[in-house]
Amino acid sequence: MMRASGTVGFQGQPDTVSSSRLTNAVAASLAVAALSLCLIVTLTVLSTKATMAMGLPV
Repeated sequence: MMRASGTVGFQGQPDTVSSSRLTNAVAASLAVAALSLCLIVTLTVLSTKATMAMGLPV
């Protein structure tokens, strides 16, 4: 295998591999997923606290 001249490590010019629309779509979906996860965790904590406040039925 021969290395192309002028490309050593990460010093070469980076090539664009995806469009800005794709990058924005991925970022938006990650943001929605993070908000959903936060909402799920919050609801779980609140329901656990409510259950513990009720006590055990006897």
